[in-house]
Amino acid sequence: MSASQQSAHYVQSRIPVFPRSVKGRFRHIKTGILILAYSVYFLLPWMPWSRDIGPDQAVLFDIVGRKFYIFDLVVYAQDIFWLAGFLIIAAFLLFFVTGLAGRVFCGYFCFQTLWTDVFIFIERLVQGERNQRMKLAGAPWHTKKIILMGTTWLLWLLVGFITGLSFTLYWGDAQALVVEFFNGQAPFPAYATTLFLTVTTFVMAGIAREQVCTYMCPYARFQSAMFDKNTLVIAYNESRGERECGRCKPDRQNQSREYRQQQGLGDCIDCGYCVQVCPVGIDIRNGLQYQCISCALCVDACNTIMDAIKYPRGLIRYTSENQQGTVWQRWFTIKNIGYALAILVTTALLIVSIAGRAQHELHIQQLRQPLYVVQSDGRIQNRYTLKLVNKENRPRRFEISIRDFADAELDVRPEAVIDIEPGRQVTVQARVFSVHNQQSAHTRRFEFIASSGDDVTLRESATFFYPE
Repeated sequence: MSASQQSAHYVQSRIPVFPRSVKGRFRHIKTGILILAYSVYFLLPWMPWSRDIGPDQAVLFDIVGRKFYIFDLVVYAQDIFWLAGFLIIAAFLLFFVTGLAGRVFCGYFCFQTLWTDVFIFIERLVQGERNQRMKLAGAPWHTKKIILMGTTWLLWLLVGFITGLSFTLYWGDAQALVVEFFNGQAPFPAYATTLFLTVTTFVMAGIAREQVCTYMCPYARFQSAMFDKNTLVIAYNESRGERECGRCKPDRQNQSREYRQQQGLGDCIDCGYCVQVCPVGIDIRNGLQYQCISCALCVDACNTIMDAIKYPRGLIRYTSENQQGTVWQRWFTIKNIGYALAILVTTALLIVSIAGRAQHELHIQQLRQPLYVVQSDGRIQNRYTLKLVNKENRPRRFEISIRDFADAELDVRPEAVIDIEPGRQVTVQARVFSVHNQQSAHTRRFEFIASSGDDVTLRESATFFYPE
């Protein structure tokens, strides 16, 4: 077998998926979450927020000023460890929800799902329902196809552009930045970021779609490690749908459910509606598959058909392998309780850290090149960098001094009295001189003091080094 034949044998061309529209409870839930998510994402940069100091924008990530404004919370560079706490909470929350309800995050909250939903809606709006889109895709290129496909792609690009531009607006003054953007005066990163997100949104949500969930997203691969017998998944009731004689399309004779039960025919009428609405193109009747994103659109589709033919609902439903015991016994397992405790503890620690954050900070860094210098008069010099941060909404004046070092002399450049504006930080250089150490120890501990009146005093320990 040649290399090309081997490649053709192992690599399958993508089979396009044309999801059919469906109505039902889970479709309504997905639509509600989509509207909420889009409203937050696109409108949040434009939301005004009054502050004594800082921009009047509710959420702004100021990279130049090294501050993140999130409503009343201002996150400084020194608070970046909060991001680690937030990521830990997000990770454990994902594990916890997955252990309970499978891949509902993928089906309802993932950006790929939300944007793909809108792109499919645009495609359906321009090209028609599933059969019309399939027919158009298989037809040769002609004027009508060029117009329909071009309109679809143009609207996709428009959504992608708005997506990229909205993301860019989080990193600057939205009102000023959008004017600069269209006047050609915005910084280059604004154009680069918008272009990158426009293209990736168009490709991921419009072209690749289910390929992202199936092949690119790592979550699809390791999600099974978090499943157990109590995890809710989308499942087809095979014993009811197949019975002894399997599926059978209804006709005048076998449409009655009582007759089908007597003849051993399953309740599944093999209409294929569950397959047609699936955004990843799988047949849930073949069992649980890693491609399934638990969106439950197949549940809505099946329930619609069951209602139409007056069969009981639930042929396809959320269920778990273990249906024994109460909800408390099935869901509140040691694993899930562990995840919940981890989320609560991390959240509590993060809240305490944010609520107890100091309004002023003093950081000391010793300059070690060289570690010390011997002066011509015999004194020893050590150099330090002092960084003072004022997180209050009013200016502060600090005076620098040292403590527990009686025979030392302090020299601060440019001066020992420092004025710091609200939300700013100041860096100064300090030199400490001491007579030669007559003792055996080659280091000495002391403190830098930064005092601002009687209400704020900052202390930070430092080490003075002598020659050995």
